[in-house]
Amino acid sequence: MAEFYVAGVDAGSTYTKSAVLDDGGNLVATAVLMTGVKITEAARKAYDEVLRKAGIKENEVKFLVGTGYGRYNITFGNIQVTEISCHAKGAHYLFPNTRTVLDMGGQDTKAIRINERGEVVDFCMNDKCAAGTGRFIEGAAKVLGLSLKEVGELSLKGKKAVKISSTCAVFAETETMEQLAWGNSIEDVLYGVHTSMAVRSIGLLRRVGIEPEVTFTGGVSQNVGMVKCLEEQLKMKINVSPLTMYCGAIGAALYGLEKVKATPLLQAR
Repeated sequence: MAEFYVAGVDAGSTYTKSAVLDDGGNLVATAVLMTGVKITEAARKAYDEVLRKAGIKENEVKFLVGTGYGRYNITFGNIQVTEISCHAKGAHYLFPNTRTVLDMGGQDTKAIRINERGEVVDFCMNDKCAAGTGRFIEGAAKVLGLSLKEVGELSLKGKKAVKISSTCAVFAETETMEQLAWGNSIEDVLYGVHTSMAVRSIGLLRRVGIEPEVTFTGGVSQNVGMVKCLEEQLKMKINVSPLTMYCGAIGAALYGLEKVKATPLLQAR
């Protein structure tokens, strides 16, 4: 039985994720829920849920680290760490040979280059426009009346990627409908939406340098169409798993573990 546990809560713009590790760095449990407008409340609920799934009480957690765009709203945590560092550490935890990380969330996309220890070497992000983010896909799903899962799966059936030229997520919704009106199939239009996002994302990756292995993190990493288009454009396989959406929370928990192990007084509490 573990002597203590650490936790991470990643408050994203769309989803809030949480993770618990034991004193040996083993992943015990994860949880996810919609963020909504009350970030602190969502973070608290995600934390309570991961504790329930881990089967532990709050007083067994020695350290809690908050991360994500809403990290400063995680007022019940011990410290806050930038999501760039946490996704780097989380990706390295899941795939130790990772050297390049693509984190695609609801409102921004980050390209991160890391070293063999999971430390950030360089990064860049598209924080000015949602065209290469999950919001771009959400817009297409909304106008088509489809779920995010359906959008990804339908894009796999596309035969040709219809060119989506809009660089704005709002205008892209209109262009999606126009392409359908011109006789293009839903599958081909969605293939084009995903390809457009992949091209923009790879532009970010090139700015930091693409070095294998590449690990895809964030909520959009669960979109099968996005994975396919990225691999087509990169001409290589990328690391992805059901856990890659939790990389921020896992990385945050790892920072907590390092903090506890470096501070004997914390272990003795």
